[in-house]
Amino acid sequence: MMGPGGIATIIAACSLLIIATAIGYVVIRVGRFIDQAKLSLKTMTDETAPLIDEVHTTVTLVNGPLHSLNRITKNIEEISTKVTDTTSSFMDKGGPALKVAGALLSAAQMSKGRSKKKKKAE
Repeated sequence: MMGPGGIATIIAACSLLIIATAIGYVVIRVGRFIDQAKLSLKTMTDETAPLIDEVHTTVTLVNGPLHSLNRITKNIEEISTKVTDTTSSFMDKGGPALKVAGALLSAAQMSKGRSKKKKKAE
């Protein structure tokens, strides 16, 4: 027959066995989870690498026309600046525009004067 100390020892041993079994189960489950996570990460990496290459190619293809558009915009800006400068210098006081306008006004007045003389002569 066993005494109270022997029964307590058997209960403690069974408790340790249950705890060890639970810890072993948890370790196995965590190991499987880590293996599955590693497999998922590898699959995601394998699928992401070609996608990143395609995105890089797409960005490169889009950047070409954008650079051309940038050059065209700069050329248009330069042309606009030149036209503005030319127009402002043409319209300056006493500039060529004033002389041309005066000549056209004189020619128009002379033309009116001639047409009035022709009408009176008829």
